[in-house]
Order: sequence, then C-alpha cells, then structure tokens
Amino acid sequence: MTSPFFEIPSGGEPIHLADGQLAVPAHPIIPFIEGDGVGPDIWRAARPVLDEAVRLAYGGQRSLAWMEVPAGGKALGQLGEPLPIETIESIAKCRVAIKGPLTTPVGRGFRSLNVALRRGLDLFACVRPVRWIPGVPTPVRHPELVDMVIFRENTEDIYAGIEFQVGSEANAAFQSWLAENQSEEFEKIRFPQTSAFSIKPVSRQGSERLVRAALNYALEHGRKRVSLVHKGNIMKFTEGAFAAWGYDLAAREFGDRVYTQRQFKQTQASQGLEAAEAEMHTALEAGLIHVNDVITDAAFEQTLTRPESFDVIATMNLNGDYLSDALTAQVGGLGIAPGANLNYDTQTALFEATHGTAPSLADTNQANPSSLILSGQLMLRHLGWHEAADLVEKGLRAAIAAKTVTADLQRLMPEAKIHSTTEFGQAIIDQMQS
Repeated sequence: MTSPFFEIPSGGEPIHLADGQLAVPAHPIIPFIEGDGVGPDIWRAARPVLDEAVRLAYGGQRSLAWMEVPAGGKALGQLGEPLPIETIESIAKCRVAIKGPLTTPVGRGFRSLNVALRRGLDLFACVRPVRWIPGVPTPVRHPELVDMVIFRENTEDIYAGIEFQVGSEANAAFQSWLAENQSEEFEKIRFPQTSAFSIKPVSRQGSERLVRAALNYALEHGRKRVSLVHKGNIMKFTEGAFAAWGYDLAAREFGDRVYTQRQFKQTQASQGLEAAEAEMHTALEAGLIHVNDVITDAAFEQTLTRPESFDVIATMNLNGDYLSDALTAQVGGLGIAPGANLNYDTQTALFEATHGTAPSLADTNQANPSSLILSGQLMLRHLGWHEAADLVEKGLRAAIAAKTVTADLQRLMPEAKIHSTTEFGQAIIDQMQS
C-alpha cells in the first residue's frame, strides 16, 4: 500500500475481509482525519487514550498504526481541495477510520464534507448509541432510563441534495413538468412563483438494508425492541413506505425471531384485542424482538416522557438527524455523544465526533474530547478489541465520577474541577492505569 498523499505507517497492515468478516491484524492501519476547529485539540487528547487502552489491554502485543489522511481545511490548504479522492480510497482500502468534525468550505462544490464522505463510501447506517454516564449533568429527572441506539439512514431522504433554487432554470423546468404532467399536485403549491423545491428519495433497498442492520444489531446485543420512526401519516409514499418495507423485511427475513405490531393488528382485527394481547405476551415472553412503528412527532414526545419504552430506533435521514441530537440532550449533550457510520455489506466503518467544529474554542485546549474518545471506544469494539474498549469506557466514567471534567460540564457541576482538553484525556489514562 503506497500513496503520495500520506505517510504509510511502518509495521502496520490493512484490515481485510475473510469470509465476509473483518480480519484484524495485530497492528491495523487506521486512517484518521484530525478535523477542523477543535478537531486537532480533541484528537491530541483522544489518541493517547486509545493507544494506552490498547497497550494496557494487550501488553504491547497489539497497537493502532495511525495514518493521517487529508480532509477539510488542512487538505484545502495543502492540496487545494477539501476532500481528495485518495482519502476516500484509503478509508475504503483500510475499512476502518476515525475523524474529527469538519467544516465545508464555502463555494467548493460540497454541500457537506461529512455527507460526501458517507455517500462516497456508501456508509448507509449512522449508528448513535445514547446512554447516560453517571455524574454528567442533564436537563431530565431520570437520565438513567435513556438507553437507546439510533440507526439513521445515511444516504437518501432530503440529504440526497436534490434541490431547485427559486428563479433557476431547473426550478422553472421542474414546475413546468409538474404543471403539465401532475396538475393536481401542482395546484397544491401555495406560492409557485416564490417556491423552491427539494426532492426526497426513499427507496425500498435503502430502507431494507437499514432496518436489517437494526434488527441484526438488536439480536446480537440482546435488545428487545426495534421501533420504526416515520411520518407516514403525511408522507405516505416515502416515510409510510419506509415503515411498510421495514415490516415486510422483518417478516420475510426474521419471521421466527420477531413479533411485529402489524401481526398484533391483524390478530386484533380477526380475533379481538384480548387474543392479540395474549399472542404478543407469549411472543415477548419467548424472547422475540418486538418490532413496532411510531409517528415521528409522537416519538419525540415519548422518548422524553417514557424513554424506557424505546430500545433500538430505525429511521430515515432527516428524522434521525433531529432525533439523535434531541436524545443526546437528555444525557448531557453532543460533547459526550459517540457516532459511527457503517456499511454492513462492505464492512467499512467511519467513527466520528458528533459535534461541530466550535471555531471559537479552536486552539484553546478547552473543548470536551469525550465524543471522539467514546467514538474511538466504538471503533475498538468494531475491531473486536473489547478489552481495550472496556478500559476506555470505564476510565472515562471514573474520571467524570471523580469530578474531573472540561469547562462545558463544569459550568453545571460547580463542585467539579475544570480540566483542559489534554488534562481530561490524561485523567482518563490515569484512571485506566489505576
């Protein structure tokens, strides 16, 4: 493996596939993108934590062979483009990577570098575990009840980026086609002369592979429910179809391992409510996964008022964007929220800090590195290095329990001591070593 764009770490080996599964060498090459804004600050804290966890867990027999690949402001300054194709190719070659937050330069051809990376690697599932860390201040009374994993479809929906600007030729052409071929739909437009348009593609294939991934995750991790969150009462042929295709897939591929709300309604219609409730009780007592669907606005209300009724959530791109951040607020905010973008077919994974670049904090050594550190913990689990991942998670929890936190958390924990970004990383290392 050679490249003129980045330095290949000596002694490292790329991860490869064997029988469709990751074959992880003792010293895997892991591409990383520092990111923009606070990206370099949090990376300087996160990398030593991950390295030390691996060293402690495996006595020096394993290590992470880091390889920086260019993206964002650094790539633009060095190479004249914010996302070189070589960066995407190197991540695809190595299969597992990690990144900090990225800013998309204005006028450079990308709506979002994050979206471009996800689409370029076909990372169709954005996976966001949401769980409270004891000691972290939150705005809710019972954050310990929040323990969910969101599977957000990553490549379709509004984020496909198909838009027609007011006054553009494309907008005029689209409206003319609509008026000529779908006159009833055109009449629904309240102010056509000043309307912009965005097209929302939702496919059966895209929906099915996302729901399949969520169901497999639930089975592998002992989760009890998968909820399909959608706005199908309004968008019947896109979001409504997502839910219908999800139910179809659950019945077709997981039939003897799930009990769906569709089955419940069918039994209720034919045999009555009592029979349906008895059937569901028997199925859930037998350990079957409950697959239900929830309208998006109701999901926002219910995840706040009764979070214990949610477990794994599968939803589309825009819903998932809103919902994952709203749920994260219940457990302390984006500063401690990990994230992963995955393609379960190619076994390609990109782990990332879920917050923005926070340019006002750049180069101040004050940002909270927890999101990137916990995303690194998810990466270690993805590699199958669970002992190292456990050390990271326990070390971070112990540091917070000892009231050693960064400024963002200390504002809500007046009894805690403020630590800089790198000091907080070292506090985690100290806890792991002890």
